[in-house]
Formats: sequence, C-alpha cells, structure tokens
Amino acid sequence: MGNINRRTVLATGGAVALAGAASRSGEVQAQSAPKAIFTVAQTTVPIAGESSVFPVRRIYCIGRNYAAHAIERGSDPNREPPFFFQKPTDAIQNVPIGTVADHPYPSLTKNYHHEVELVAALKSGGTNIAPEKALEHVYGYALGLDMTRRDLQNEMAAMKKPWEIGKSFDHAAVLGPIHPASKTGHFTKGAISLAVNGTVRQSSDLDKMIWSVAEQIAKLSEAFELKAGDIIYSGTPANVGPVVKGDVLLCKLDGLPDMSIKIV
Repeated sequence: MGNINRRTVLATGGAVALAGAASRSGEVQAQSAPKAIFTVAQTTVPIAGESSVFPVRRIYCIGRNYAAHAIERGSDPNREPPFFFQKPTDAIQNVPIGTVADHPYPSLTKNYHHEVELVAALKSGGTNIAPEKALEHVYGYALGLDMTRRDLQNEMAAMKKPWEIGKSFDHAAVLGPIHPASKTGHFTKGAISLAVNGTVRQSSDLDKMIWSVAEQIAKLSEAFELKAGDIIYSGTPANVGPVVKGDVLLCKLDGLPDMSIKIV
C-alpha cells in the first residue's frame, strides 16, 4: 500500500461512505418531495427601464375613492370607511409604453365601462401598518384600468349578491409598466385623465382621493397581511362610462408615460 497507512484507508473509506449516505438521503428526499401535476404561470408586470419584472401576488382595488365618482354611483362621498375587492392576478393585461394594445370586449356584457386609476405596487408588507409608514412598502407606481362589466355588476348589486362577475374576468386589470418610486417619487397629487377617441371623459387630480394611497395600505393591512407582490388599484375619478368595439382609450397621469388600448 506504499505510503498509505491503515488509518488513511479507514478515514477515506468513512468519508466515502458518508458521502454515499448523504447522496442517497438527498435522492430519497427528492423522490419523496411532492410534485405539481402541472405548472401554473406566475403573473408578472414589466418594470420600466429594467430587464427584471415585478411578480404579482394579489390585486386589491378600492371602491368609490373620489367624491364625485361616489356620488355618480349613488354613495355618500363623506369619509366613510373604504371598501375593497380583489381581481385574479391573471386578469392583468400588460400594455407596453408607446403602444396601443388590443383589448378584447368581454362576454356577457352590453355595458362595458372604463375606470382609469393610479396603481401602487408593494415591495413589502405586514399587518396594522401605520399610515405614516405605509409608503415605505411601495416599490413603484403604474397607470391602470379597472375594466368593468357594469350591467352585471349592477344586476348582482340589486340582488344583494357579490358582484365579482362584473369586476373579475379575463383582461379586467389593464396595467402599464411599473415605475420605481425611487425614480418617480410618491404620488399624492397630479392630473389623471382618460379620453375615448380623443374626447376627454374622466379628468381629476390625485389629491381628490378620499383615501390616500398611504391610508389605503394602512386600512388594507387591518384586514389582510400585505406582502411583496401585492398591487393596489387606488380608485377612479368621476365620469366612468361605456366603450364599444373600435374605441381607443388614452390614459394620462402626470409623471408617468401615457397608456392606450383599443377595444376589439
């Protein structure tokens, strides 16, 4: 055995045995780990100016967050507690900057409405977040459209039933790229508008919100544990209205690039 003594052989053999045992243990664990029967795609949103993307966990939306819109929807515009609803993450339709994206007119509706909104994207979360700390959790902002099958929503509301069918469907969450707050700052004011075929329908300012983005985050965190990947549609101004096939919608918000879709 030359210069290799018995102790070396035993030590080497022990190491080999341990390595073999570890390898077999890893194989057993791999074999016993549960495997998904199919793959579900992760919904993501492009980040402006970057190759990375923002993974979406949940979509929250606030209802009637501008006084004039609350009035047109038959509510008291006073500062009553906000209410929220959700959309499925795969309802997102990403709209690249500088494009007019085709947006399919959905089934079952004859009264399809636009609602332009500022959208906040969270990088972290928690529960019972203080309003003064809330914006620390915001990664960035985007322009969004909360598209709505208004006739279905109204029918369900009249019957005192949940109106998810009016809000939660394919392509119902139109969204531009997310712009990091480190570059844009936080949006507490700024003109927001929507035009259909060149005619302005919605026009207001973010400072007309009943509940600010920070307050929305705080209120949401009382009911849900917010986490990174959550996005919040922050409400729409007055003069929501119907669109038909062929209409071109142009959304504007001071500080962000325009977003546009065509109903097809």
